[in-house]
Amino acid sequence: MTKRIPSLALLLCLLLSLLWGCGGVGGSVQSSTDAAWTPSPNSFFEVHFIDVGQADAALVICDGRTMLIDGGNRDDSDLIYSYLRKQGVTYLDYVVSTHPHEDHVGGLAGALTAADAGVVLSPVTSFPTAAFQNFVNRVRARGLSLTVPKAGDSFLLGSALVTVLGPVQAYDDVNNSSIVLRIVYGETSFLFTGDMEQEAERDLFESGVELRSTVLKVGHHGSNSSSTYRFLRAAAPAYGVISVGKDNEYGHPTESVLSRLRDAEVTLYRTDLHGDVVCYSDGKTVSFITQKDHPPIPGRSGTKE
Repeated sequence: MTKRIPSLALLLCLLLSLLWGCGGVGGSVQSSTDAAWTPSPNSFFEVHFIDVGQADAALVICDGRTMLIDGGNRDDSDLIYSYLRKQGVTYLDYVVSTHPHEDHVGGLAGALTAADAGVVLSPVTSFPTAAFQNFVNRVRARGLSLTVPKAGDSFLLGSALVTVLGPVQAYDDVNNSSIVLRIVYGETSFLFTGDMEQEAERDLFESGVELRSTVLKVGHHGSNSSSTYRFLRAAAPAYGVISVGKDNEYGHPTESVLSRLRDAEVTLYRTDLHGDVVCYSDGKTVSFITQKDHPPIPGRSGTKE
């Protein structure tokens, strides 16, 4: 993994984040490489991949700062509300709608009922569905507005650095317009790709950004439209998480994607098999706890380190 000495601005922002927090889209540093630093002994980081069936939702917590990436379907609003309350989350520093399809944006209204928020990110400000309009109405009721981030924007979540990698251009396909985030915490990293498909994966790869990540939230629920060999080689994840519903009508995850993940030696967790999946990082290694007692699915040669 490429490393460099962080800029003075980043060092200052990291120091301030340990004391008070530091953020704002594009407000800290824009970089495609990782900063060489180690979290403080009191720092903590976790990602909750919430089981919302055939939908997506992930809660990221670092040093008491929080970010919700997608919120499942409209019918998942109560589930998201209850999950946030169970975790003691009453304020979300960032809410991210990766794209406006209902299975990603639908339950965010529930999240914004359970918690106030700071910044709400979306790739679009309008979309002709009731689910998206319900989300917008709830954002406005909180006295907020939607922010459309640009590729290269970055911000701190506690002592984790979050970078917006994509989309790198405009697409007609809503899935390809998904916001792509890479989170770096110490020597570990996490890649969230929404429902980005092969075309956007190719463009992102060719843009030259750093994709290598410890954990990949597998794109588009394990659809064959995503997770190409080229993209998996670039990301080189040791672990993958698929958010997917049991016996869903789409046949996700497809056997072709599962085969590619095995070939890439990715140890896999699936919400249809494992329920809620919580990943913890100490800045050097990651560990997982699952809701259901089901072993992780090893890659072809076992866990890759």
